[in-house]
Amino acid sequence: MEQRRATLAEIAHAANVSVPTVSKVLNGRPDVAPGTRRRVQTLLDERGYTARGTSRPAARAGLIDLVLRDLGSPWAMQIIDGVEEFAYRAGFGVVVSAVHGRHRSRPDRRWTEQLAARRCDGVLLVLSDISTGQRGQLDELGIPVVIIDPAGQPEADIPSVGATNWAGGRAATGHLLGLGHQRIAVIGGPAAVPCSRARVDGYRAAMDAAGRRIPAGYVRAGDFTSPSGYRETNALLDLTRPPTAIFTCSDEMAWGAYEALYERGLRVPDDMSVVGFDDLDAARWAVPPLTTVRQPLTEMAGMAARMLLNLMDGEELGSHRIELATPLIVRHSTRAR
Repeated sequence: MEQRRATLAEIAHAANVSVPTVSKVLNGRPDVAPGTRRRVQTLLDERGYTARGTSRPAARAGLIDLVLRDLGSPWAMQIIDGVEEFAYRAGFGVVVSAVHGRHRSRPDRRWTEQLAARRCDGVLLVLSDISTGQRGQLDELGIPVVIIDPAGQPEADIPSVGATNWAGGRAATGHLLGLGHQRIAVIGGPAAVPCSRARVDGYRAAMDAAGRRIPAGYVRAGDFTSPSGYRETNALLDLTRPPTAIFTCSDEMAWGAYEALYERGLRVPDDMSVVGFDDLDAARWAVPPLTTVRQPLTEMAGMAARMLLNLMDGEELGSHRIELATPLIVRHSTRAR
């Protein structure tokens, strides 16, 4: 039986180096320390590794692939701006694409084929992930990956950049409790998305710490979009005892809440306090300006791009999981009860 050929990831693990470093040795790149080169080359020879026809070229293509679940939201635009700004200064172009299919969380098979064809140097995934097979293909191609705001639990060796979502959810709810609100509801995002679960868990923790019982129907599930915020706010208003404050786990859902309240003849914040999450550019221009938890999207994107460039240069990362702080920004959509 023919012995299975070792993957670049396995050789990198055995040599205690990154996959891009193994790829550099395999492709004859000069920017590898002599001792490291000898160690990697010995493993390549021992395991009979030979480059496939799709192996990475010695010269960079100068391209980063940025894959998002949605290209139409202001949230996505801040991520794109952050990546583009860093990539421009580093001398790289950015190829932006979307995961096709509303309920998909990862690119399809054609994406990896197109990635190999255009010979991108690295990949940034936003609110999405990749299959084990796709990861193997990228390893074979020597293409490093960094995830921004993971949609699931990334593999331990895949670097990721996120935000302190639990702390942000607790701060938002604590602000409303501090204003004297007793009946506080939350509209979360999809339950399967970790950042959404963390924000709702932060809400629950704040309510529990304050000794507040969460009434039935006060925890709602949206999808981070304005229509879902509109729908779930109407559901809350139809309860026998509606809340006096709503924590929406995205600014876009807050816009939907504003619309639902307006249609009912209710005013923000006189009749209902509303807190968002993200601090999109439009939050300060809303009427009234939105109190929200700032998610540092541009900084997250720039940090992830920097990590990716380090991996492309064959450098080891100090940490594979980075979370940036989420401060509460108090404006005029909340008031004392």
